[in-house]
Order: sequence, then structure tokens, then C-alpha cells
Amino acid sequence: MQYTTLGNTGLVVSRLAFGAMTFTAGDRSIGAIYKTDAAAADALVGQALDAGINFFDTADAYASGQSERILGEALKARRDEVVIATKVGFRTGTPLTQSGLSRRHILWSVDQSLKRLGTDWIDVYIAHKQDPHTPLEETLSALDAVVRSGKVRYIGFSNWSAWKVAAALEIQKANGLALFTHGQMHYSLLGRDVERDVIPMMRRYGLGLMVWSPLASGFLSGKYSRENLGDPDNRYSGFDILPFDKEKGFKLVERMRAIADTRRASVAQVAIAWLLAKQAVTSVLLGASKAHQLKDNLGAADLILTAAELSALDAETVPAPVYPNWFIDNLSDQPLVQALGR
Repeated sequence: MQYTTLGNTGLVVSRLAFGAMTFTAGDRSIGAIYKTDAAAADALVGQALDAGINFFDTADAYASGQSERILGEALKARRDEVVIATKVGFRTGTPLTQSGLSRRHILWSVDQSLKRLGTDWIDVYIAHKQDPHTPLEETLSALDAVVRSGKVRYIGFSNWSAWKVAAALEIQKANGLALFTHGQMHYSLLGRDVERDVIPMMRRYGLGLMVWSPLASGFLSGKYSRENLGDPDNRYSGFDILPFDKEKGFKLVERMRAIADTRRASVAQVAIAWLLAKQAVTSVLLGASKAHQLKDNLGAADLILTAAELSALDAETVPAPVYPNWFIDNLSDQPLVQALGR
């Protein structure tokens, strides 16, 4: 297993992390996702621990909080050895107050997560989404409060725009508040949007990047075909939220399969190894729900893609330019750039 520190902190985390989104004790509201019972979850967590993973992720909204309970129980005997991340922000109940990033909801939610996880502290507490109804200052003050109380060690964000993170960090620094340490964002060969603005912002502030859905909801495992993509048993039949061109996706998988065959690896390992080769990436979340899937994904830690293979995959999936990025990139002062040696 590979290890690194989370952003500009001293917290050591494994570069492959384990995501518990599929854990459930009966909630089947998202049947394509919530499908791993407690016994299977315990076995998967044990497999991850044996492989050297020390970073585990869940959220209060996953399976009505059942994911937190099951993960907490599975890690109970090893609590002092692991880093647990959970999230706040999505709706967790019918009352209007049980959603968002208000001070009330954050302070209430952190106590509920602690109870479900069966722990005295949360290592990493993440704002799961943006809240357009709550002033940013209120959210940041509440996150600072849970850190100062000792209930949380570090804070992060997930699914936030680059400008809002930058604004938040400036507010945090100016007011002596607990700082964001990292962002948990979607990043894959089929979803490279973070390269435009999020990653440059993270580099500026020294933030870490934890990647969710590195296999694009399983598409980059290579198990789907044009014929079976809509089968009822497939995740894409009930949870197709990632906007990418499926036909281009199938062509990419064919290119990846050629690399995988040459390296005696799987398509999924190639996808994860590509992310691990990115300097900006701190840790990649594995969301396997079966032992053989997790075993295969873990093998990515030992796959080092060549410069030629990385270049080929990069060229295959270049994100379409958007404004003002294309203006900045294409209409720079070339004589000055050349004089500065950039």
C-alpha cells in the first residue's frame, strides 16, 4: 500500500481508501447502491485493513445513516489505527431543518454521526455539498466549532465549486477558523472537469484531493457492454448520474483493455493507476461491494503506468475547453512566456 499526508496536514492516509456507501441494514431506497449487508461489510472492511488501507469514508445520508453504523461497528476493534471520514449536508430526515449546512444542522448532525459510528471523534468531517440557503460564514463558523469542541479533527468539502472553496479558505484564514484540508471530488478518465479550475485552486492552497467514483460508477471496470448497460441488475439502470458520452466511454474502455492486456492487469486497475499517477490526487476511494472486486481494485497500487501509457490515456480523454480557460491558455503573451522559459 502507498501512503501520503492529507493536504498540508500531518495526517497519514492510504492512497487507496475504502468507501462504505453500499452498506445497508435494510434501506433499499437506492437499490442499485445500497446492497451490502453487515456481514458482507465486515468482511470487506477486514479485507481492506489486511491490504493496508487505513482511510475509510461514509456519510450521514448513506442508507439513512445505516452505513455509518455498520462501518463504525466493523472498525470498532481497530478504531485507534484508522482514519474515518463522514459527511454532512444532504437531507437525513423529513423536517426542513434536517438538511443543509446551517449551524443548527451541522451541530446536530455531528452528534448523530458520532453516535452511529460509535466513536468519540471523527477524523475528517466533510461538507457534502454546497448550501445556497446558508451564509458561507455561518457554515464555516459551525465547522470551526466542531473542531474546537474536539468532536472533529479535520474538515473538508465535497462537490463544491472552485470559487466557493477559495472564498471559504480566505474567510477561514482571515478569521482564524479551522481550515479545509482537502476536497472529495469526482475525478476519472471519463470525468476530468476538476482539472480546469478545482485542481489549480487546490494547488494554490495546498489542499489534498480525495477522488470519488474513480471507475465512473463501474463503467471503467470494463464489465459493461452496449448490450447489457440497461440490464436491471446493473448500477446504471438505477443510478446513472454521471454525465458522459457512453459511446466515447466504450471506445475508451477498448483502449484501456489493450493496455491492461499488455500489463496483465484489469481495466479497473488501469483506471485507478491513472489517477494514482496524478500529483494532485491524495487518495482514491474504492467502492467495491464484493470481495473479488475489492481484490482487483487493490491491485492498482502495484501498477505503475509508463509515461507513454499515461500520455495515450490523457490524449484520449482531453476535456473540452471552456471559457475563460481557452482564452487564458491560447491567447497568452507568447514572447513573454518564452522569455520566462515557461
